[in-house]
Amino acid sequence: MNNTGLVLEGGGSRGVFTAGVLNFLMEQDIYIPYVIGVSSGACNGSSYISRQLERNRMVNIDYVSHPDYLSLRNWVTKRQLFGMDFLFDTLPNQLVPFDYQTFQAAKEEFVVGTTDCLTGEPVFYSKTDYAQDMMTVIRASSSLPVVAPPIDFESRVLMDGGIADPIPIMQSLKDGNQKNVVVLTRNRGYFKKRAGQNWYIKRKYKEFPGLIKAIENRHQVYNDTLQYLYDQEKQGNVFIISPNEKLTVGRVEKNKNKLMDLYRKGYQDAEKLKAPLQEFLA
Repeated sequence: MNNTGLVLEGGGSRGVFTAGVLNFLMEQDIYIPYVIGVSSGACNGSSYISRQLERNRMVNIDYVSHPDYLSLRNWVTKRQLFGMDFLFDTLPNQLVPFDYQTFQAAKEEFVVGTTDCLTGEPVFYSKTDYAQDMMTVIRASSSLPVVAPPIDFESRVLMDGGIADPIPIMQSLKDGNQKNVVVLTRNRGYFKKRAGQNWYIKRKYKEFPGLIKAIENRHQVYNDTLQYLYDQEKQGNVFIISPNEKLTVGRVEKNKNKLMDLYRKGYQDAEKLKAPLQEFLA
């Protein structure tokens, strides 16, 4: 399994599909030596590295109805729809403890993608170099425009890693992985449309021209990356796990039944692909 990567797309609440996939992989003791993710993909990937079965389900589904997790109250009081302090402090340090010791000791490399607001370029942080700061980096990667504030880190202003590099396959290749398992949170056949409301983005982030440009170009980057993945899949270099039908769960979802159904779907889809996946990894 050397020179093999696991690439995790973001997608907000749609990330529970990835959580289901990763839970199956953990149950089967399938640990890919290099993991890279953005936004919710990075969140889910961290619990995979720390070997915490069901932690992603507990965090993303069991607590979704908590008012500090996702609510209009958060927006009114803090101007953030998701409660970032709750997600990246209260949950990992109190309610659903994150196993920092196992995470840091794990032999797998873990890389998180973010977007530099000034340049609009992707910036990646690895566990090897930033083990002590990973929760801050994951928080930055999960800070969606409009609904969460940017994060200052090491002289950079960072936001959602899914803006500049929504499916970071190229970084995995750059880091030496010739084969990659890619978990997508959109169904096959999906292609992203150009984002609307650019006038509001331009006004809100006028001090970040790079971020604005990255948001404007995101649909093209996303669609080009998808096409590359499908081409590489045909050549046997990429193994894709993705929903096979259009999802009813959006980026922001509070319905536990919908979320649990998608979680189970991720698990079941990975289970069905166990044999070809093992063959790909062999």
